[in-house]
Amino acid sequence: MKLPLFDLTGKVALVTGGNKGLGLAMARGLAEAGADIVIAARTEEQLKSSLDKILLGIHRCGAYFVCDMADREQVKQMAADALAKMGKIDIVINNAGTNHPQPVDEISDDVWDRLIEVNLSSCMAITRALVPQMKERKWGRVIHISSIFGQVSKAGRNVYSATKSALMGFTRASALDLGPFGITVNCLAPGPFLTDLPMSVLSDGEKQAFADHTALGRWAQAQELVGPALMLASDAGSYVTGTTLFVDGGYTAK
Repeated sequence: MKLPLFDLTGKVALVTGGNKGLGLAMARGLAEAGADIVIAARTEEQLKSSLDKILLGIHRCGAYFVCDMADREQVKQMAADALAKMGKIDIVINNAGTNHPQPVDEISDDVWDRLIEVNLSSCMAITRALVPQMKERKWGRVIHISSIFGQVSKAGRNVYSATKSALMGFTRASALDLGPFGITVNCLAPGPFLTDLPMSVLSDGEKQAFADHTALGRWAQAQELVGPALMLASDAGSYVTGTTLFVDGGYTAK
């Protein structure tokens, strides 16, 4: 039985990077709340199996689109195709992201350009493409997935931190643009979550240090981001906009 404030029946949500990790967990959570789901990522085979997992046992509609978030033209086309396929998009979760740690004096142009495009520019392009039809209906939700590294950082995370900080500023400004049209714009800033990205770039020592730095003394499971995402995506978060919600187990409290 759905709680009315969190009920997404009749809504359509697009989740980028929805084929694994946090995106998969959030997409499943929105589907369980009643939303039809669109996911987008680079690998078709994984998208197919992930969409099956998202819709398993749930009588909702779903679709997927293959898209490299580093390619602006592909991103624009994906947004247009998703809108044409589903008829509308009510909720956007800009979750796709990547990281490639490099010291500031060793940053390569190709790494800089790719991270800016994937982590920041794709969010702009998707938002720009999909908010006009939200404005027509006077209802919409845009959620950017930032990071605790938008506020704090570590050596070598120059480009990643730059993009995640920029998302917070982008959120504040676009919330002011879109508020008069009934559209909220917010960020979620996850802390240490057990997903492929941090596991691939952190040493065992760094992983333990992250856990020790949280108030709860542990890493989070992907499912623990679903509740905050559902709150911001539903009427439960109707008066929350222009803000960043840190879901970090108390990491930034220190």
